[in-house]
Amino acid sequence: MSAPDARQSPFAATDAVDVSAPIVEITEAARSVILGLRDAEEDPSSLGLRMAIISAPGEEFRYDLGFDEFLTAAFTDEVRTIGDLKVIVPADSVELLRGAVLDHTESQGLVIRNPNRPSAPTIEGLTTDDAVSAEVEALVAAEVNPALAAHGGFVTYVGHDGEGTAYMTMGGGCHGCSMSKATMLDGVQTMVVEAVAAITAVRDLTDHTTGSNPYYA
Repeated sequence: MSAPDARQSPFAATDAVDVSAPIVEITEAARSVILGLRDAEEDPSSLGLRMAIISAPGEEFRYDLGFDEFLTAAFTDEVRTIGDLKVIVPADSVELLRGAVLDHTESQGLVIRNPNRPSAPTIEGLTTDDAVSAEVEALVAAEVNPALAAHGGFVTYVGHDGEGTAYMTMGGGCHGCSMSKATMLDGVQTMVVEAVAAITAVRDLTDHTTGSNPYYA
Protein backbone atom coordinates (compact mmCIF):
# COMPACT_ATOMS: atom_id res chain seq x y z
CA MET A 1 0.00 0.00 0.00
CA SER A 2 1.49 3.34 -1.01
CA ALA A 3 2.19 6.02 1.56
CA PRO A 4 -0.22 8.97 1.71
CA ASP A 5 0.81 12.14 -0.08
CA ALA A 6 2.53 14.23 2.60
CA ARG A 7 1.35 17.39 0.90
CA GLN A 8 -2.33 16.55 1.42
CA SER A 9 -4.06 16.89 4.78
CA PRO A 10 -5.47 13.56 6.03
CA PHE A 11 -8.66 15.51 6.78
CA ALA A 12 -9.03 16.87 3.23
CA ALA A 13 -12.34 16.07 1.59
CA THR A 14 -12.11 13.59 -1.26
CA ASP A 15 -14.91 15.28 -3.18
CA ALA A 16 -13.71 18.88 -2.83
CA VAL A 17 -15.30 21.41 -5.17
CA ASP A 18 -13.16 22.45 -8.12
CA VAL A 19 -12.70 26.13 -7.37
CA SER A 20 -11.25 26.74 -10.83
CA ALA A 21 -14.46 25.70 -12.59
CA PRO A 22 -16.80 28.59 -13.46
CA ILE A 23 -20.24 28.58 -11.86
CA VAL A 24 -21.73 30.80 -14.56
CA GLU A 25 -20.55 30.88 -18.17
CA ILE A 26 -20.02 34.42 -19.44
CA THR A 27 -19.95 34.81 -23.20
CA GLU A 28 -17.35 37.00 -24.86
CA ALA A 29 -20.05 39.51 -25.84
CA ALA A 30 -21.21 39.84 -22.23
CA ARG A 31 -17.67 39.94 -20.83
CA SER A 32 -16.74 42.77 -23.18
CA VAL A 33 -19.71 44.86 -22.03
CA ILE A 34 -19.10 44.11 -18.35
CA LEU A 35 -15.41 44.98 -18.56
CA GLY A 36 -16.30 48.26 -20.24
CA LEU A 37 -18.68 49.11 -17.42
CA ARG A 38 -16.19 48.01 -14.78
CA ASP A 39 -13.38 50.08 -16.26
CA ALA A 40 -15.52 53.19 -15.93
CA GLU A 41 -15.66 52.65 -12.15
CA GLU A 42 -13.18 54.01 -9.62
CA ASP A 43 -10.33 51.53 -9.00
CA PRO A 44 -11.65 48.95 -11.49
CA SER A 45 -8.83 46.47 -10.84
CA SER A 46 -10.28 45.82 -7.37
CA LEU A 47 -13.77 45.08 -8.62
CA GLY A 48 -15.48 41.86 -9.58
CA LEU A 49 -18.96 41.15 -10.92
CA ARG A 50 -21.26 40.05 -8.13
CA MET A 51 -24.14 37.83 -9.31
CA ALA A 52 -26.91 36.85 -6.93
CA ILE A 53 -30.47 35.57 -6.97
CA ILE A 54 -32.57 37.84 -4.78
CA SER A 55 -36.01 36.28 -5.15
CA ALA A 56 -37.64 34.45 -2.25
CA PRO A 57 -38.18 30.67 -2.36
CA GLY A 58 -41.00 29.80 -4.73
CA GLU A 59 -40.72 33.04 -6.71
CA GLU A 60 -39.52 33.34 -10.30
CA PHE A 61 -35.78 34.05 -10.30
CA ARG A 62 -34.82 37.71 -10.01
CA TYR A 63 -31.16 38.60 -10.41
CA ASP A 64 -28.90 41.26 -8.93
CA LEU A 65 -25.73 42.13 -10.85
CA GLY A 66 -23.29 44.74 -9.63
CA PHE A 67 -19.63 45.44 -8.95
CA ASP A 68 -18.01 44.67 -5.61
CA GLU A 69 -14.47 44.40 -4.25
CA PHE A 70 -13.53 40.76 -4.67
CA LEU A 71 -10.80 40.87 -2.01
CA THR A 72 -13.41 41.71 0.62
CA ALA A 73 -15.91 39.04 -0.47
CA ALA A 74 -17.45 37.06 2.36
CA PHE A 75 -15.72 33.85 3.37
CA THR A 76 -18.73 31.87 2.15
CA ASP A 77 -18.84 33.59 -1.27
CA GLU A 78 -17.47 31.75 -4.29
CA VAL A 79 -15.01 33.79 -6.37
CA ARG A 80 -14.07 32.64 -9.86
CA THR A 81 -11.75 34.12 -12.48
CA ILE A 82 -12.98 34.25 -16.08
CA GLY A 83 -10.24 35.78 -18.21
CA ASP A 84 -9.52 39.14 -16.62
CA LEU A 85 -12.86 39.28 -14.81
CA LYS A 86 -13.54 38.16 -11.25
CA VAL A 87 -17.02 36.77 -10.60
CA ILE A 88 -18.46 36.68 -7.07
CA VAL A 89 -21.41 34.41 -6.26
CA PRO A 90 -22.94 34.33 -2.75
CA ALA A 91 -23.18 30.89 -1.21
CA ASP A 92 -26.98 30.75 -1.32
CA SER A 93 -26.98 31.47 -5.07
CA VAL A 94 -24.29 29.01 -6.17
CA GLU A 95 -26.43 25.96 -6.90
CA LEU A 96 -29.24 28.08 -8.34
CA LEU A 97 -26.82 29.70 -10.81
CA ARG A 98 -24.65 26.69 -11.61
CA GLY A 99 -24.70 26.07 -15.36
CA ALA A 100 -26.31 29.42 -16.22
CA VAL A 101 -25.06 31.57 -19.09
CA LEU A 102 -24.70 35.35 -18.98
CA ASP A 103 -24.92 36.72 -22.51
CA HIS A 104 -25.40 40.04 -24.28
CA THR A 105 -27.46 40.73 -27.38
CA GLU A 106 -28.16 43.97 -29.18
CA SER A 107 -31.90 43.61 -28.68
CA GLN A 108 -31.99 42.33 -25.09
CA GLY A 109 -28.83 43.69 -23.46
CA LEU A 110 -27.43 41.48 -20.71
CA VAL A 111 -29.50 38.31 -20.33
CA ILE A 112 -29.18 35.28 -18.07
CA ARG A 113 -30.21 31.89 -19.40
CA ASN A 114 -30.58 29.65 -16.39
CA PRO A 115 -31.34 25.90 -16.70
CA ASN A 116 -32.27 25.72 -13.01
CA ARG A 117 -35.78 26.08 -11.66
CA PRO A 118 -37.00 27.91 -8.56
CA SER A 119 -37.98 25.64 -5.70
CA ALA A 120 -41.70 25.32 -5.19
CA PRO A 121 -43.16 27.60 -2.50
CA THR A 122 -44.32 25.97 0.70
CA ILE A 123 -48.08 26.44 1.13
CA GLU A 124 -49.58 25.33 4.42
CA GLY A 125 -52.28 22.70 4.03
CA LEU A 126 -51.20 21.35 0.65
CA THR A 127 -50.05 17.76 0.18
CA THR A 128 -46.86 17.12 -1.77
CA ASP A 129 -45.68 13.63 -0.83
CA ASP A 130 -48.46 11.21 -1.74
CA ALA A 131 -49.36 9.10 -4.76
CA VAL A 132 -51.44 11.88 -6.35
CA SER A 133 -48.51 14.28 -6.14
CA ALA A 134 -46.23 11.67 -7.68
CA GLU A 135 -48.65 11.30 -10.61
CA VAL A 136 -48.87 15.05 -11.16
CA GLU A 137 -45.12 15.59 -10.90
CA ALA A 138 -44.44 12.78 -13.37
CA LEU A 139 -46.96 14.26 -15.82
CA VAL A 140 -45.47 17.75 -15.47
CA ALA A 141 -41.96 16.44 -16.14
CA ALA A 142 -42.87 14.13 -19.02
CA GLU A 143 -45.60 16.04 -20.87
CA VAL A 144 -46.58 19.46 -19.52
CA ASN A 145 -43.19 21.16 -19.36
CA PRO A 146 -41.96 19.73 -22.66
CA ALA A 147 -45.10 21.22 -24.27
CA LEU A 148 -44.51 24.62 -22.64
CA ALA A 149 -40.81 24.60 -23.50
CA ALA A 150 -41.63 25.72 -27.07
CA HIS A 151 -42.76 29.01 -25.51
CA GLY A 152 -39.77 29.20 -23.17
CA GLY A 153 -42.01 28.40 -20.20
CA PHE A 154 -42.48 25.82 -17.48
CA VAL A 155 -44.70 25.08 -14.48
CA THR A 156 -43.74 23.98 -10.99
CA TYR A 157 -46.05 21.73 -8.99
CA VAL A 158 -46.71 23.11 -5.49
CA GLY A 159 -49.16 20.57 -4.06
CA HIS A 160 -52.84 19.60 -3.94
CA ASP A 161 -55.55 20.34 -1.39
CA GLY A 162 -57.02 16.85 -1.11
CA GLU A 163 -60.28 18.06 -2.65
CA GLY A 164 -59.32 17.83 -6.31
CA THR A 165 -57.36 21.05 -6.89
CA ALA A 166 -53.67 21.04 -7.81
CA TYR A 167 -51.64 24.23 -7.33
CA MET A 168 -48.79 25.32 -9.59
CA THR A 169 -46.61 28.29 -10.42
CA MET A 170 -45.56 29.30 -13.93
CA GLY A 171 -42.15 30.53 -15.00
CA GLY A 172 -40.03 31.44 -18.00
CA GLY A 173 -42.05 32.58 -21.00
CA CYS A 174 -45.28 31.89 -19.06
CA HIS A 175 -44.42 34.30 -16.26
CA GLY A 176 -45.91 37.73 -16.85
CA CYS A 177 -47.22 36.74 -20.27
CA SER A 178 -50.71 38.03 -21.13
CA MET A 179 -51.61 34.55 -22.34
CA SER A 180 -50.50 32.82 -19.10
CA LYS A 181 -53.98 32.45 -17.61
CA ALA A 182 -55.40 31.00 -20.82
CA THR A 183 -52.40 28.69 -21.16
CA MET A 184 -52.85 27.42 -17.62
CA LEU A 185 -56.61 26.91 -17.78
CA ASP A 186 -56.92 25.67 -21.36
CA GLY A 187 -53.66 23.76 -21.63
CA VAL A 188 -52.11 22.64 -18.38
CA GLN A 189 -55.38 22.08 -16.55
CA THR A 190 -56.77 20.00 -19.39
CA MET A 191 -53.68 17.79 -19.49
CA VAL A 192 -53.61 17.25 -15.74
CA VAL A 193 -57.34 16.65 -15.27
CA GLU A 194 -57.47 14.14 -18.11
CA ALA A 195 -54.45 12.21 -16.87
CA VAL A 196 -54.86 12.26 -13.06
CA ALA A 197 -58.25 11.03 -11.85
CA ALA A 198 -57.96 12.66 -8.41
CA ILE A 199 -57.46 16.15 -9.86
CA THR A 200 -60.43 18.14 -11.18
CA ALA A 201 -58.93 21.63 -11.35
CA VAL A 202 -55.60 23.46 -11.45
CA ARG A 203 -54.96 26.79 -9.78
CA ASP A 204 -52.13 29.16 -10.71
CA LEU A 205 -50.32 30.71 -7.73
CA THR A 206 -47.97 32.86 -9.80
CA ASP A 207 -47.80 36.61 -9.19
CA HIS A 208 -47.73 37.63 -12.86
CA THR A 209 -47.29 41.30 -12.00
CA THR A 210 -43.62 40.54 -11.24
CA GLY A 211 -42.84 39.24 -14.75
CA SER A 212 -40.08 41.16 -16.50
CA ASN A 213 -38.70 40.08 -19.88
CA PRO A 214 -39.98 36.60 -19.02
CA TYR A 215 -38.78 34.69 -22.06
CA TYR A 216 -35.15 35.15 -21.05
CA ALA A 217 -35.71 34.97 -17.28
